[in-house]
Amino acid sequence: MKSKKSIIEAGVNTLQLEAQAISGLIGNINEDFVRTVELIVASQGRVIVTGIGKSAIIAQKIVATFNSTGTPAVFMHAADAVHGDLGMIQEKDIIICISKSGNTPEIKVLAPLLKQSGNVLIGMVGQLNSVLADYADLILDTSVEKEACPNNLAPTTSTTAQLAMGDALAVCLLHARDFNKDDFARYHPGGSLGKRLYLKASDLALRNEKPLISPQAPVKDVIVEISQNRLGVVVVVESDHILGIITDGDIRRMLEKHSNLADIMAKDIMNTNPKKIDKDALALTALEVIKQNNITQLLVTEGNHYFGIIHLHDLLQEGII
Repeated sequence: MKSKKSIIEAGVNTLQLEAQAISGLIGNINEDFVRTVELIVASQGRVIVTGIGKSAIIAQKIVATFNSTGTPAVFMHAADAVHGDLGMIQEKDIIICISKSGNTPEIKVLAPLLKQSGNVLIGMVGQLNSVLADYADLILDTSVEKEACPNNLAPTTSTTAQLAMGDALAVCLLHARDFNKDDFARYHPGGSLGKRLYLKASDLALRNEKPLISPQAPVKDVIVEISQNRLGVVVVVESDHILGIITDGDIRRMLEKHSNLADIMAKDIMNTNPKKIDKDALALTALEVIKQNNITQLLVTEGNHYFGIIHLHDLLQEGII
């Protein structure tokens, strides 16, 4: 077992080498890079990203990033391509082929086949004197001096460079398309960020019961209504008009002050100025109101009418908090 010191040194050395490799890519953001962005933005097709080995894994990540930021993309494994998957390539698609050496057996077979289809071929390659570089219309240079692996064999620095170049390409594409946070939310509706940008108060309120009671209801009925709906609150309504709300905290405070409950009605203990929010407001706005007022329930309205209740737990469950 290596010493603690040598382990730390190896870890630091790896990160330093990979950081240097990424810094070295800055000079490779050139005319070919710009032309790649321009072609993809103007294209009416998709981006087909292919590779072999570890480069194939990087290709899958780049595809995922493209798709999530508004650039339609498909992964094609270089080995499967020559066994039928070339059929996924359509006339207007642009192809990005990723390879460190550009000379693996699979790439040597695949590169000329990709050119036969007439599609634009972009080589993300780490060796400019290679088969892939020769066949590519444009080159994204991801050359590195050495791998972080002490034997200079395991793809480490080279795959980091490929990943970083893919991220740079994706960010430039979303920049060129003016891709904003609302666009991002459409592609990530299930994520917490997407929910922050599109989930409305009404979406949450509709999932809950809609507890209400008349102003003349006795305290016993108020307690039963609060308990049954498990929201810790009931809304006092008369003729479809909101008079106030009663929370479980109001009940506790009332019990501390009164021993005889026989004559107490809902209207006697309700809060006539409850915090509320319109049903079309964002759930994120509801969270801000809840935080600012140190409450756990929020009344949701539709105009002047009672629509429903949002509880703090609803926001927690959706990952808004």
